[in-house]
Amino acid sequence: MRIGLVGYGKGGRFFHAPLISSLPGATFVGVVTRSAERRRQLATEHPGAKAFDTLEQLVAAGVDSVVVSTPLDGRPAVVMEAIERGVAVVSDKPFAADALQAQALVVAAERNNVPLSVYQNRRWDSDFLTVRKLLDSGVLGQISRFESSVERYSPASVGKGSGGGFLRDLGSHLVDQALQLFGPVVRVYGELDYREPGQVFDNGLFMSLVHVSGVVSHLSGSCVQNAPRPRFRVSGSEGCYTVEGLDGQEALALAGLSPATEGERWGAEEHRRWGWFEHGTERERVASERGCWIEFYRRLQSALQGGGPLPVEARDALATTRILDAARQSAEQGQVVVLSAPVGHGMKNE
Repeated sequence: MRIGLVGYGKGGRFFHAPLISSLPGATFVGVVTRSAERRRQLATEHPGAKAFDTLEQLVAAGVDSVVVSTPLDGRPAVVMEAIERGVAVVSDKPFAADALQAQALVVAAERNNVPLSVYQNRRWDSDFLTVRKLLDSGVLGQISRFESSVERYSPASVGKGSGGGFLRDLGSHLVDQALQLFGPVVRVYGELDYREPGQVFDNGLFMSLVHVSGVVSHLSGSCVQNAPRPRFRVSGSEGCYTVEGLDGQEALALAGLSPATEGERWGAEEHRRWGWFEHGTERERVASERGCWIEFYRRLQSALQGGGPLPVEARDALATTRILDAARQSAEQGQVVVLSAPVGHGMKNE
């Protein structure tokens, strides 16, 4: 399979290119970027990949799929161009600025019979995979509350809007994971944090989602938090699972490493990073599953070559975007938003 990339900033350079170049049976064709600096980086890091001025040139070079990793303000237009050119497309997240924009992309892809997926790589984080395994096993019993948080101290990120603020950028992952685990949502409450007067983009968020299943999800994130909460705390009738810190794949990617260079070490968490199962006085370590971001591309490859399901359905991203819209509405109005119909993954009539 031949894969091309649009954009070679942080996302394209560190979170896509290393995985595409590591994928067996795939060719990393090249990148659309006009930046001289990024072209030099590409030539050094992926000498077999060519640089292109336009998406038209990349498509003409022959690709089975294009991955769009450009800033949010221009990303939907590039995704739409790929759809109109009839090329399978992967959009980075956040998928769109709002649900109306997301709906237009989904409808266009379906109308043109073009596969459209969204890069929700954190479905393959080590800690998230561990939560899924515990839920499938039933060891936690009936789940009542799911708490998911990504908090860092990075004041340089305050007010940055390339991803639409923390709600759109980080919130896309948090909501997607909650929907994956506990299904459609009927009530949304949101709070947004703005550190500086007149700031357009938020630098922190809190969301409370009430799922049809009865589970309540508390989702939070911040780029100015000195004392982060646990990454996950999952509370059930038979016990609670907690885990600290972040999945290690991001740090590996930012260090210039890849599944190809690391082999079996990629995605494996050392035991000090494992989480805990607790029930009353009982407390024991839970071995973390191995993280595997490249699984997204394996599933994309399988879908395009064999007609199987896409790794992430575009309508999943539409459902996530609708909940993010509701969270912003809640924060602006200071009240809970009751959804007229449940919103969640797998709901084809959205």
